[in-house]
Amino acid sequence: MSDVPFDPTRSHTNPPTDDARADHSNGSGSWLHRLRPGTGAPGRLDASTDDHVPAPAPPSPDAAPAAPRVYETDGTATNVFGNPEVVAHVVEQLILETRKRDLLEGVEQRREQLLDQPFVRSEHWETVWEQIINPDTDRPHQPVIIIVAPRSCGSTTLALRLLAEHTPHTTTVVKLDADWQAPSKGRLPLEKAHAYQLDLKHPVNDQVSIDFLNALSGHAAHLRDCRSYLALTVAQDLWKDHRLSDRDGIQVVRLDEAPDGPEVVKAHLDASGYGQLVTSLHSLPKATASLRGLTAVAAVRAARAAAMAWREHVHAASERPLVQTDGEHGTPATLNERIIAALTDWRDELDSRFGEMSSLHAHDNASLTVEDRCLLLALAVQQSAPMPVVARSAAALLKAIGDNPDAPGAAGLSPTLSALAGRGMRRRIQDVGGQVDMQDTVVFDRPAYGRAVLEYVWDNYDVLRKPLLTWLVATTQSADPEDHAVAALAELTVRHGTVDYLTTLGELVSGSHPRVLGAVMESAVRNEHVGRLAWEALYGWAEKESYAPAVIALCRRILEDSSVATSLAKRAMVRLRRVAHRNTAPAVVSQVQAAYDALVQDPTVAQRLVGEVQSWQEGKVPSARSGALAFLALMTVRRDGTPWLVDSARTDIDMHRAVHDLLSSSRTAAEVTSRLTDWIRACADDPSAYTQLRDLLLPALRGHNMFAASWKFMNELRGITTAEGVSVADDFHNHLVDSRLRPVFPLETSLV
Repeated sequence: MSDVPFDPTRSHTNPPTDDARADHSNGSGSWLHRLRPGTGAPGRLDASTDDHVPAPAPPSPDAAPAAPRVYETDGTATNVFGNPEVVAHVVEQLILETRKRDLLEGVEQRREQLLDQPFVRSEHWETVWEQIINPDTDRPHQPVIIIVAPRSCGSTTLALRLLAEHTPHTTTVVKLDADWQAPSKGRLPLEKAHAYQLDLKHPVNDQVSIDFLNALSGHAAHLRDCRSYLALTVAQDLWKDHRLSDRDGIQVVRLDEAPDGPEVVKAHLDASGYGQLVTSLHSLPKATASLRGLTAVAAVRAARAAAMAWREHVHAASERPLVQTDGEHGTPATLNERIIAALTDWRDELDSRFGEMSSLHAHDNASLTVEDRCLLLALAVQQSAPMPVVARSAAALLKAIGDNPDAPGAAGLSPTLSALAGRGMRRRIQDVGGQVDMQDTVVFDRPAYGRAVLEYVWDNYDVLRKPLLTWLVATTQSADPEDHAVAALAELTVRHGTVDYLTTLGELVSGSHPRVLGAVMESAVRNEHVGRLAWEALYGWAEKESYAPAVIALCRRILEDSSVATSLAKRAMVRLRRVAHRNTAPAVVSQVQAAYDALVQDPTVAQRLVGEVQSWQEGKVPSARSGALAFLALMTVRRDGTPWLVDSARTDIDMHRAVHDLLSSSRTAAEVTSRLTDWIRACADDPSAYTQLRDLLLPALRGHNMFAASWKFMNELRGITTAEGVSVADDFHNHLVDSRLRPVFPLETSLV
């Protein structure tokens, strides 16, 4: 469906034209000899504060009626924004409704892919399914279905599967992104033959009200006319008002429980090609027992853990000849042991490991000393590393939590003697479940157990969370999401479905490790459960100079991903724009410019930057600096060696105005001058291209208050010659300076 603005009574808001600027030049096309201040442009009255603007005269009773507003459609599905009095064409349906243009965006779902995804329908789910579907038509009873369910219950999967199975194959299934401050019927898209799915899970922005539900009832009538559907999944804690119930065109159902956990795990393993693991699971009662009672989200996570255990087993088997260990812990873990470890609840064992504190290690006491607990956490993150690295990491954690590492043995001894009085590092590593090979490398081949250790400490020691975050950041070896420490940060900071500790992490390391913070935030914004909360936090961060590098790094990574959803790319652009708008520090502005310069070569991002320039030229304040930076970035784009913006067919950007505004600003004059010089250099060998570019730039360079800027620009052009051997600087000088003034202002004059 096309979106066509319609308002024939109002012309498009155009920037100042070249004719308007011509008032500042003399008849020969060069600068005015406007020597006295206060003289107006020829043929133009000076406006004053006392000018009276008369009210428009009332229409005459005998005047002919105004022509009706007529809009002729060019298709069967067209949105007309405005108030046309006549719509001419074959009109199948006409919906008169005032709607916002800023509609929710979404991602189109492939029906075949939805139907191929693993799906388990328990008895309770079957009952809910039958409530929604009309057995006579095999379609939903109502155009709007609201599924109220506990969080992590699988309601989104149910809604998408239901739409895929019980809507016509010609219907487009779209998963919407609720990017709003409150539910609003005016933000919901309305297209012919579409099935929309929308999650309402945000604890603040998705609160469902009576007014929204009443408005949704009217929207349902339009959906029915368009043969479209809307399936809303609402978190149970947001459905508070007892007056929230069925309306005309709306059916409300309750999903109270998740499907059977073991069945969900089996379905996901089969779908991922791990069918042989299902057989192994059936022979491991200890593993299957831990799957019962899991939520749908937890069951999917368990399936991934089992698959990861398989991959870890294959990887360990391939490296086994390279690793030689001795001692009682030297036997490699079997596949079954890895699966049990991945699916087992380790809290009972960890309760004993982290029991009453003991100052000295004792073989008959499972409780670890503080030093050994830090060592275990270091192993949980590092997995395998040289022993000195593990030792330093454990010592760093001990220091981060404020403990005195000087007395593991006898009181009063020096740190060196205290270390010598205790167990050696090899013995300590073995006591916490690790191994040391013959090359002095620690092997802690227990990734599932390691994750359990980190989660246990995070959940049970609230006061350790900040020191743990600081230590994990210091442990990172790169800002890659695959880095062990980055992965641990990404998991722990959103572990309980909130972003409070993402905010804490930002406070701790935004200035020192922006790329690490950006990598952690990237994982958060892509998380379907906390993504909106993370984007909301980023919006606040964007206005703070210390957070700006992390926000820029994240948004750049999102926009570089060609497969990213449109809604995520839009959010990234909004936050980059906010960074540019709210921060004046040169370092931050240059980082935004660098991001735009790197991203603009992608055609999709280039179009987004064109939109930024348009918003700037339309006078939208939040886009002012961002639009200027976007134009500078677009200046670097080449098509067949020619500057892309020079294309004479371009009508979406006012080139003259943009160049004029950037040259007249002290903040951007130097940068735009440099890029204009690059343009000239790129076109100098092509007479036609050079002439076109020169004629394009001259009107902007003749503008009011452009004398100094134009002079600096001409100085930059020195040394560049055209194909005919003419100096470009002299050529511009001859076109810009009146022949009578050239002796007074020769090109050699420096105004810098």
